[in-house]
Amino acid sequence: MSSTIVPMIPCSAAGPLGVLHLPRLWLKVSLEACGKLDPAYPGIGKGFDQIVIDMLGLKADAVRDFITKEKPSYAQFESWVKSQAGVKLDRANVYKLNSVVLGYHHDDETRKAVLKAAGYPDDGSVQGSAVELNAIDDWAAFHASVLK
Repeated sequence: MSSTIVPMIPCSAAGPLGVLHLPRLWLKVSLEACGKLDPAYPGIGKGFDQIVIDMLGLKADAVRDFITKEKPSYAQFESWVKSQAGVKLDRANVYKLNSVVLGYHHDDETRKAVLKAAGYPDDGSVQGSAVELNAIDDWAAFHASVLK
């Protein structure tokens, strides 16, 4: 069994602020800060992590520094997000951000690779939604690192 943790909070989860992927971002950076993040995952990656940070008007280094130094609960992290100068948490921006997350699709090559690695047939039933493919990838990684 692995001593690191696969982040199992899905990209489609939101906390009280209503921002999709924010709880997963907090989890990944928190795990990274304690040396417990599965090495297949970045603490802050270039995909959804960066999209959420950018669209909220945050800085990746500030997010990482706060989580690493303070080890906040999720509620404390959301409070910190709200306190940041220039943060964009208005209803229209959160809706736009969430639409970007839900509407993002991986390319066909990525979709095929994730399905193959997870043991799913490439029969057209998975269209390439990044939220869906990321979940499938997480489940396969969790199975491989924890259950085998």
